[in-house]
Amino acid sequence: MAAPGAGPGPGRCAHFVLRKRRFCRMIPAPGRRFCGEHGHEEEQNDRKRIPCPLDPKHTVYEDQLQKHLKKCNSREKPKPVYFVQDINAGLKDVVEISEKQVPLSSLSLEELQNLIIKLKKASNGLEVHLKEQILSHQALQEALSDPKNGESAFKHLKQQASILGNMEKLHLLGPGRCFVEFGAGRGKLSHWVDIALENVENVQFLLVERATTRFKVDGKHKRRDSIFERLQVDIQHLCLNKVPILEKKKLPVVGIGKHLCGAATDLALRCLVESYTTSCDGEDEEPAPKRCRAAQTEVAPHKSAGNESTTEVRKPVAGIVIALCCHHKCDWTHYVGREFFKSTGLGPVEFHYFQRMSSWATCGMQETTSKVSASEDGEDQTNDTEEHEHTLSRTASGSDTLQGILSVEERKEIGCLCKRLIDHGRIEYLQQQGYKAAMQYYTEPAVSLENVLLTAVPNPPLIPEPTV
Repeated sequence: MAAPGAGPGPGRCAHFVLRKRRFCRMIPAPGRRFCGEHGHEEEQNDRKRIPCPLDPKHTVYEDQLQKHLKKCNSREKPKPVYFVQDINAGLKDVVEISEKQVPLSSLSLEELQNLIIKLKKASNGLEVHLKEQILSHQALQEALSDPKNGESAFKHLKQQASILGNMEKLHLLGPGRCFVEFGAGRGKLSHWVDIALENVENVQFLLVERATTRFKVDGKHKRRDSIFERLQVDIQHLCLNKVPILEKKKLPVVGIGKHLCGAATDLALRCLVESYTTSCDGEDEEPAPKRCRAAQTEVAPHKSAGNESTTEVRKPVAGIVIALCCHHKCDWTHYVGREFFKSTGLGPVEFHYFQRMSSWATCGMQETTSKVSASEDGEDQTNDTEEHEHTLSRTASGSDTLQGILSVEERKEIGCLCKRLIDHGRIEYLQQQGYKAAMQYYTEPAVSLENVLLTAVPNPPLIPEPTV
């Protein structure tokens, strides 16, 4: 430790004893600066630190490298049983994706105008102005009225309260459910759902987050009936059907997410309504027992439409409630609405530009960095913010080309059209999979610019009319 004033006496140890406010008076060995007691300081000063080969964001002493590699958190860990490579990735034929994805600024003014014309034509007839459904829930009333919560925390609480209010309206808050929170971060949304279900039995929570998260709130839930389990895996590779807790109880799943970023929303939707639902349906289909031909003849006349209608068809996914975010991070490879885009004469090239232009809705394509609601559940950070930056440069967003051509308001309108078009593809995808899907504003723009909530519940099974 460095010391104020004069240095150590001649032939004395160079360690400064802070408690005694003087240098150590021990005599070091010849050629050494520190005594035997404080020799480790000299060794540390002489040792070299190098970047960790697994993750250069941190360093390690060179002579301790091999020991560090065995316990480094960035080392490749054994894959969990629910890891299935690219099960929710989507597009397998990568040839379909255009390799020449140039920034908007590289396009001529005529090409940009043609893109905007295509956008408006494809958006014609779509529900661009969504209805407001800003709700609340009594589980958060105490926290919302607590003056200790600052402005940032208050904004997060309002969003969480509205999400819970919308879940309650869809009758998704109830017993016998497994809530899967995608992009869980610290797990605040699941935490509030657990509080809302304080007196409800048989509830499970699966928190999906690919990154290691600090300051998790999972341990704050005090109810013994609810079960919390974290799945550290990318949604792209998550096979819910192989999660042991779901294999055991097979509870209906409710997929939730607060600001699920870009392509993560598409991965989560495919995870729920394709890979999980399909595998569950396959399990339910048991082969019919073998019968002799005479027995078949006897049973056949008793099978009627009336008898079939009494069988209740239950989907393994009870509902989906996801706050959307960051459309500029969507990816054609994972996007679930590709068929909708193709039906309007659009393809991967237009999708690439539209997802770029979608950022205009929240940043207005201005030079100053805009703050918008994040997908990473920013309350997971120690500064208790849930904001992240739109890092699209002027070049990527095309501001150099359109500067002076379109006003900020016009650019915001175009950005909103891009968002609604991308979201409508998701709506059609869910409808084709047998869900009643909708979008609504769940909070005010002053609380979050990313204020659209995607909800979906299974369509009721069609019951055939009785024959006369």
